[in-house]
Amino acid sequence: MVSQPKPEGEKSPYFDLATKYKLKIDFRPFIKVESVDSKDFRSQRVNLSEQTAIILTSKVAVDHFFRIAKETRFEVPDTMKYFCISEAIALYLQKYVSYRKRKIFYGKQTILELTDIMKKHKGEKYLLPCTDILRDNIPATLEEQGIPFSKVILYRTVASDLSDLEDVYYDILVFFSPGGIKSLFVNFPDFKQNNTAIAAFGPTTASAVINHDLRLDVHAPHPKAPSMVAALELFIKEQLKKK
Repeated sequence: MVSQPKPEGEKSPYFDLATKYKLKIDFRPFIKVESVDSKDFRSQRVNLSEQTAIILTSKVAVDHFFRIAKETRFEVPDTMKYFCISEAIALYLQKYVSYRKRKIFYGKQTILELTDIMKKHKGEKYLLPCTDILRDNIPATLEEQGIPFSKVILYRTVASDLSDLEDVYYDILVFFSPGGIKSLFVNFPDFKQNNTAIAAFGPTTASAVINHDLRLDVHAPHPKAPSMVAALELFIKEQLKKK
């Protein structure tokens, strides 16, 4: 069971893995995103008109910033600067703004790399639109690097309803966020791992597995497995050797 939506299209490394090892892979999001309404937004007392730049750490953050701007009738000025954690998010911005008219900057993949770019833009007032379970390292890194910012929660991550899976058992559960682990126990408070292998992507997800007294069997990324699919394949190969 992979706790993410099924990949679109016919091509995916997961599909290749399933064919190669004759696996049955189900995809099911363990978490979902709910919007913070305009009333809750206003209660946070963040004035959008005072911000001159926005820090965007995900495509979801992009969507919800422009959603709340529309709901509150805030016209985003042409002078607004956008600092994206990756090029993929910067390209996604084209859904809302024109590249030629706006000022868009992006890092390679981490918030620390992005702050190196932000330091070249002194005097900006940054807005950080985020979820209620934002990773601590993002605001901590901004503070450590002396970047002034206002955090505003525009969406919440909540557990999906997985009650229909109660009598379904999997050999491997694959998680990509601490929220997925939380959802597992919200839906199944008496969950016992037993022989079920658990895979986690990223250090915060791995920590959530361990903090819930679960056994971490597969962890990515690492030097031999930069992706979750690669890590799963290594694990499967090891299991086949034992048979």
